[in-house]
This record gives sequence, structure tokens and C-alpha cells, in this order.
Amino acid sequence: MQSIEVPASMDIEAVSCEPKPESGSLPPKPQFEPLKAHEMSDGRVQFRRVNVPPHRYSPLKKAWMDMYTPIYEQMKIDIRMNLKARRVEFKTRPDTPDVSNLQKCADFVHAFMLGFDVIDAIALLRLDELYVESFEIKDVKTLRGEHLSRAIGRLSGKGGKTKFAIENATKTRIVIADTKIHILGSYRNIRVARDSLCSLILGSPAGKVYSKLRAVSARLAEAL
Repeated sequence: MQSIEVPASMDIEAVSCEPKPESGSLPPKPQFEPLKAHEMSDGRVQFRRVNVPPHRYSPLKKAWMDMYTPIYEQMKIDIRMNLKARRVEFKTRPDTPDVSNLQKCADFVHAFMLGFDVIDAIALLRLDELYVESFEIKDVKTLRGEHLSRAIGRLSGKGGKTKFAIENATKTRIVIADTKIHILGSYRNIRVARDSLCSLILGSPAGKVYSKLRAVSARLAEAL
């Protein structure tokens, strides 16, 4: 009887079942360069527009270069003043590093239009967690005539003392424009400042608000 060569086939199967080394099993990871701002939007130019109210036209002319320089040179956003439509227009450029810079610049100029100083509003360009919150006195309590005037006086205090105390305690900036109130800061600090302003609108004396502010600011300092 002739013997069947089984060991040969067994040897072949043993060779085929050997595991391959892991180093050659996967191709190397591709290295992709980060997309630029104009590449994210498929090459389309993006725009933003901010209207200029009549009472802020003269301050805008005086502070134009202070606003133009950081927007054009640091944020890499084109900016121009449309005199016919009376609005500030923004446009992205091919060398804009981040597409979010366009909205930051629009928020910066909008904060200036609301009445904030350039020195304070420029923080919107450099910090991500800042924003502006606005509300009216009638949103808290319906007041008319002299009652409304006294409420506005309580918010400001003598020579702006109350407003400055709230700003310093909460690390925010506050603009009181007639019956509208604008607060610039982080979410937590805006909430503390808004609560203090609402207490003043509802009739709380300034001394009580000061003591509450001291306690809240101490808790905020401990949390940080």
C-alpha cells in the first residue's frame, strides 16, 4: 500500500495559519493639514453687519482706529463703515485663522454700540466665555413716571457709586441707557449682577444689596 503524504498538507496549513506581525497589519495614519477658514466654507466669503444708532455715530468716529486695528491686524477680518447705510460691515479673508473670529468682531462692535468702552468691549475678542445680556426695567417691574426715575437713580447711585460697586464686586461692566440695562461678563458673574440690579429695581435699599454682594462675591472667590 502506498502511504498518502498527509504531513505535507499539514505543514502547509500550519504555515498559512501563522499570525502576521501587528506592525505591518495597518497602514500608517495619514497626516492632514488643518483647514483654513475659507476652506471650511467652501471658499465662500462670509459677512456680518452691525447697525450704528444715531447717538453712537460720533463716538464711533472718534474710536474708529482703536477698533479697526485689533480687528484687521489681529483677528484678520476686513472691516469697513458703510456711510450710506450707516452700518459697520465685516468680511472674512483668505488668511483668517478661525471662522469664529467674524462673529467675535461683530459682538465686539455691537457691544460698543450698546455703550461699552472700547477697552471693556475688546475683551470679547480675547476671551470666549464673555457675552452681553440686556434687559429692561419693565421686564422686572412695571414702573411709570417718578417711580421709574427713582428706580434708575437707585441703579446708578450718587455719582455712579452703586453701579461701580456692583461692577467691582461681580467683575462685570454695566451700561444703563434710559430704561435698558446691558451687562458684559461671564455667565456666573452676569447672574450675580443681574440679581443685584433686580433687587434695586424692586425697591431694596443699597445697603442691603451691598451686604448681599459681599457674601456672594466671597463665595465666588472660594469657588475659584
